[in-house]
Amino acid sequence: MRSRVHLLSIAALLAASVLGGVATLLGVTALGIGGRTTTVRQIEPALGGNSPTSFERARPGRALTINQIFRRDAPGVVQVTSTQVIRTSDPFNFGLPQTEQQKALGSGFVMDKAGHIVTNYHVVAGARSVEVSFSNSDNMKARIVGSDPSTDLAVLQIDARSRALTPLPFGNSDRVSVGDSVVAIGNPLGYDRSVTAGIVSAVQRAISAPNQYPIDHVIQTDAPINHGNSGGPLINSRGQVVGVTAQIATGDTGSDGNIGIGFAIPVNTVRSVVAQLIKKGKVEHAFIGITAKPVTAEIARLFRLPSKSGLLVATVQPGSGAAAAGLRAGTDTAVVSGESWPIGGDLIVSADGVSLSSVDQLRDLIAAKQPGDSISLVVYRGTQKLTLEVKLGRQPSSPG
Repeated sequence: MRSRVHLLSIAALLAASVLGGVATLLGVTALGIGGRTTTVRQIEPALGGNSPTSFERARPGRALTINQIFRRDAPGVVQVTSTQVIRTSDPFNFGLPQTEQQKALGSGFVMDKAGHIVTNYHVVAGARSVEVSFSNSDNMKARIVGSDPSTDLAVLQIDARSRALTPLPFGNSDRVSVGDSVVAIGNPLGYDRSVTAGIVSAVQRAISAPNQYPIDHVIQTDAPINHGNSGGPLINSRGQVVGVTAQIATGDTGSDGNIGIGFAIPVNTVRSVVAQLIKKGKVEHAFIGITAKPVTAEIARLFRLPSKSGLLVATVQPGSGAAAAGLRAGTDTAVVSGESWPIGGDLIVSADGVSLSSVDQLRDLIAAKQPGDSISLVVYRGTQKLTLEVKLGRQPSSPG
């Protein structure tokens, strides 16, 4: 069954057309698993001290009721409305430029007393103006501090008195387990400050970012989320944010509504990305430029490989750090039980001294680095063992 995945903002074309134009692979570490590329993000510590961009300390204590979570956290959840002006064709063929205002509706939440708000990139992408509204119906202009299409995250900022803001505490998404209770607060279909509840259905999922790079370590939930929930918090039973709701899967139902399969970007990814966005306005992801596939014991025996574990290099992108270091891709493909395997290329067995048995391990090591850093790879080329130093590049705007 083919699964359809939907971003969760609501886009509406407004009748603001004006004649005459008056209203005028390979990623952060993108390494592929067969035909699929996956991206991981460096987990950085929260900004410390009394900095205005410090993350709120998570609240200790026992599990809260849904009502308690809502009363504590809902004041910090906002509705985000972004306006974009787009060009359209002239229906009368007069050759005159026309524009339309397109509005996107999503959610977001306050992360600190400095007025920073987390939302999804796809909610504010290309926006000419952004407004946020709070539960007390206050509408405020917001500016985009920075955004990252590779993780579908953005940071906004508003001018507001710190005592009027309710920052939501960040949890630890590495501690999220299947079966944990979670709630989502957002603005589904424009119904502001709606709360829904469910459980964590799965962890370590992967979804595609707006620029088609994968986002890894994603939390799957059956808490009902719909269009308009984009950018809102997924909250654990202690009232801590563990993810940012971003997408739903609808399978082949023919509907774009919720069927109990929603996805949230993990808060540890959020913590890293928003810290960089606040500091620099952008995120630079390291890039090695290969796709690879992990070896199984059966494949190692069948192909008589010199190691029972490691990563078979499938492709090497021209001009990448991997290419410059001399890493070799497979020259042919073998099909075993219907599955394709690259053969004739290098077998990576370790990186920076860490033995590799999965692509995830290499992704995580590269994710901890910056463009310009190097990583040391031990590879087998046939029976010859080599050490290659790869200088990591900067991730392109989209996969090749």
